[in-house]
Amino acid sequence: MSSKDLENSESVKQSVSERLLMLLKTRGELQASDAGKILGTTGEAMRQQFVKLAKEGLVENKAITQGVGRPAQYWVLTAAGHARFPDTHADLTVQLLRMIRSSLGEDALNQLISTREAETLKNYQQAMQGADSLEEKLGRLAAIRTREGYMAGWEKQQDDSYLLIENHCPICAAATTCQGFCRAEREVFSQTLDANVERTEHILQGARRCAYRIWL
Repeated sequence: MSSKDLENSESVKQSVSERLLMLLKTRGELQASDAGKILGTTGEAMRQQFVKLAKEGLVENKAITQGVGRPAQYWVLTAAGHARFPDTHADLTVQLLRMIRSSLGEDALNQLISTREAETLKNYQQAMQGADSLEEKLGRLAAIRTREGYMAGWEKQQDDSYLLIENHCPICAAATTCQGFCRAEREVFSQTLDANVERTEHILQGARRCAYRIWL
């Protein structure tokens, strides 16, 4: 599933406000005029929608200087806006991880992560059966990750490498509590795709999304 396919599938039956939030989540900062072109309406109509969302605390406006002239006005999600895309069972997950760490120790927590990694790898590799090319594998992996809540897509780069993009992390709270989950993901991707994988953007380090450069 490409990034555009993801946006199209997610936007079905959504309100304009919900579609704007999805656009900011999957594309990052946008001007009202750009949002209007994407959604087939005017920039002024989108500006009014953004102002409405800003009053709800879901988006905010920021000025970006682009050469000579007045700064361009862009809209971005606030923390509350990002929170509209839920972190799956965040509080319970964090509580359980802390209990395992305090009661059973770090080794037990690492064993839990290793078990999860092995099970995930097994399922992903089964899903790759019959896929002959890296692009076909990427498409399948992105579809699986999207079903799991990661809003994933992929893009081919000019140097013939690929970028696997995850616009959301449904286990962000767990990964923040124990970053072993993130380390395990990169290795799972590498073995699933039988390719080199390098993380280039990381939500836990302040990026808008997680992204992985992939090459043979």
